Amino acid sequence: MNYYIIAGEKSGDLHGSNLVKSIFSEDSQANIRGIGGELMEQNGVKLFMHFHKINFFGFYEVFINLITILKVFKQTENDILAFKPDVIILIDFAGFNLRMAKFAKKHGIKVFYYISPKIWAWNTGRAYKIKKLVDRMFVILPFEVAFYKQFDYNVDYVGNPIMDSIVSFKPNPNFKKECNLEDKPIIALLPGSRPAEVASLLKMMIELKESYPSYQLVVAAISSLPKTFYYEAEAKGIKLVFDQTYDLLTVAEAAVVASGTATLETGLFRVPQVVVYKVSKISYEIAKRLVKVRDIALVNLITDTIIVKTLLQNELTIQNLKRELSDVLVTGNKRDTILLEYEKLVKEIGGPGASLKTGELIVKYLRS
Repeated sequence: MNYYIIAGEKSGDLHGSNLVKSIFSEDSQANIRGIGGELMEQNGVKLFMHFHKINFFGFYEVFINLITILKVFKQTENDILAFKPDVIILIDFAGFNLRMAKFAKKHGIKVFYYISPKIWAWNTGRAYKIKKLVDRMFVILPFEVAFYKQFDYNVDYVGNPIMDSIVSFKPNPNFKKECNLEDKPIIALLPGSRPAEVASLLKMMIELKESYPSYQLVVAAISSLPKTFYYEAEAKGIKLVFDQTYDLLTVAEAAVVASGTATLETGLFRVPQVVVYKVSKISYEIAKRLVKVRDIALVNLITDTIIVKTLLQNELTIQNLKRELSDVLVTGNKRDTILLEYEKLVKEIGGPGASLKTGELIVKYLRS
């Protein structure tokens, strides 16, 4: 069968790569094409386009790049029609993917959605749109089943795919030596994967260096972004490690993390963290009026507990960041509490198998 997969960001590429492994194991003749990144390509997906071409962050950023996005929409629609898929599999990334779902429905193509858009956080009415456009929804957070039930929409809960990646990860015992890291405790800096995120957050992160001389600051960089994004960090003597975030978290004492999937990964590696988030003023003002959750850090959302501190927009100052980071670095009440709450997080997430289960269900539903 022909499968068209769309993942619009780095985490989607990771989960998509694990998903296609399962699809191939269930359907040896699978022909898979779509939008994603290096990991999906390495696992057998014929990439039509890299996700960086559609990966814009924030309301304002989307608005100013609207012409580019509309052009990509049209190119993708033409590619889908030429490929003639049996199903389109959408991975999170609601702004782009819900429009693709509408297009697919119009042309009689089945639509499966893996990792629900976070519509429970804002604009919950989109659940009606999803119910109308999406044939099968595979959710990864336990509370999402009850959320969709309110709209008389039955979804498949498959567990969290992050655990697939973490359980299969094998730490490199020579990581520190191979990366020429000093024999100092490490503070990991995870500025995100989107260009706008890295440009906005890394500049402040590297300002921490002078305040923590007994620690080594190390940036989790990604090779799919231009290296120019990291030049300032290098100029200040801060080490970069490319595409080795899990190895970095394995040896880190604490971390400063851009809000997103990385906050959950950091929690599951039991690394105390401070979560940071900043977008353009216009995007923030719009989001502030729409978002309904009390915190944006995934570790806090999943457990419904404020485990880690989120420094959001105007709260994100170098003074506040130093204060919060110092609190989680030293053994004591704050650090100990975070580590204790992380154990509850691990139990809530459950074991591996989400990608395997989803792949099995996708093939089963298509064949039936």
